[in-house]
Amino acid sequence: MGAGQGERARRGAGSGRGGQDLPGAGSGQGRRRGSVPERLTWAVRNLDLAPADRVLEIGCGRGVAVALVCERLTSGTVTAIDRSGTAMEAARRRNAESVAASRAVFQRSSLEEADFPAAAFDKIFAVDVNLFWVHAPASLPDAGLRAVLADLRGWLAPAGVLCLCWEPPEGRGVEEIAGKVEPVLATHGFVTEVRVGATSAGRGLLCVRAGARGSAGEGQAGGRGLGEA
Repeated sequence: MGAGQGERARRGAGSGRGGQDLPGAGSGQGRRRGSVPERLTWAVRNLDLAPADRVLEIGCGRGVAVALVCERLTSGTVTAIDRSGTAMEAARRRNAESVAASRAVFQRSSLEEADFPAAAFDKIFAVDVNLFWVHAPASLPDAGLRAVLADLRGWLAPAGVLCLCWEPPEGRGVEEIAGKVEPVLATHGFVTEVRVGATSAGRGLLCVRAGARGSAGEGQAGGRGLGEA
């Protein structure tokens, strides 16, 4: 379904800004509130996390978003992957308490090499991972991206939701990226909802939420809609 279709609807996931208003965002594990990029707090808010969710982050970097996710979980867990060994070590140090409590697990791996059991996650998310739109032409995506999307759909629980988020680079708009990503997700059996927002500096923010067609996750993704979050 194209990015211009569907009724425009407002989604009540916050103020519409990227502001750092997560519960407890200034607490825990020595992390300073001001050090958290707005795009990460906004992305985590749009996960609509439940306390028991099993979460996967793709490309976790130094673990800032993982720390935000852990603050919203009780019995849930978060697994994070990144290809950088340096980033992995920094992420483990940042989230040492959650790692010790078995609430956070870090694996050094590229997305293409990752391997997880079927239905292992309730939420899967990525922030500023360009694979999903740079390699997503209007026609059929390349074989690598097709394989990745097939894996992601297999790793999602029946009611699971995939969230792909961006703060678009200079010269790129949210509509451009959404217009490339949505058709590719649709070819792999996902139903999408687009949420848009802005940072305090006015930079655009985009979250494409996707649930498998015909599953409970389709309802969580919200169907096709372009709204503010």
